[in-house]
Amino acid sequence: MIGAIAGDVIGSIFERCSIKSTQFPLFSSYSRFTDDTVLTVAIADSILRKTDYATSLKTFGQKYPNAGYGGSFFRWIYAADSKPYNSWGNGSAMRVSPVGLAFGSIEDVLEEAKKSAKVTHNHPEGIKGAQATALAVFLGRSFKSKTIIKQEISNRFSYNLDRTLEEIRPHYGFDVSCQGSVPEAIIAFLEAKNFEDAIRNAISLGGDSDTIACIAGGIAQSYYQKIPSEIVSNVRKRLPEEFLFIMDEFNTQYG
Repeated sequence: MIGAIAGDVIGSIFERCSIKSTQFPLFSSYSRFTDDTVLTVAIADSILRKTDYATSLKTFGQKYPNAGYGGSFFRWIYAADSKPYNSWGNGSAMRVSPVGLAFGSIEDVLEEAKKSAKVTHNHPEGIKGAQATALAVFLGRSFKSKTIIKQEISNRFSYNLDRTLEEIRPHYGFDVSCQGSVPEAIIAFLEAKNFEDAIRNAISLGGDSDTIACIAGGIAQSYYQKIPSEIVSNVRKRLPEEFLFIMDEFNTQYG
């Protein structure tokens, strides 16, 4: 779970800043958590408390209103009802990593990812992006090889994962769609040699860097198991105590 949050925090200062390089400082005084972190914590808390996803997302969204939500989601958290708004955006994928960590079978992971997505992102692409991300996290924690992860995601979701970062990077721009960012985040993970490398790869693409790094970071954590202690400490000191408590409780329960 902290892998996704680390990606968000590290990527926060590069959003919309297309550096197109893997060489950059991981943290600065401006590094902070954004909506990706808030909603990842909300999903984790929902799983821990066995509350419905919509209630948890609204509760955390209202509690942290300045985290940088998209306009449709911001209106949704304050709406009297909880009707989804047919989004295909990557918000469904950025928050889903706890699902891949908490549930014990491919079927359960796919079903819960769908449930977590469709409260807002009920467009087929929004659901698919969440499912692909959660499945990649699950397969990573199940000690599957990158070859198997790539095959499973490609076969189930028809994502083109045969491209390389070198091919994608020069022409990649700001794209918040699941179909235009989830495959790229997965490729950033597939080409990585370690956790930090996955984050650097993701951010080097440019565009919606914090979300791409959040998705890649969640997958990379599950696959590599360990995150450098310096990254963990720099992330944790930027988070509210409430988030740390939920993260630690989630890690204790689900590993």
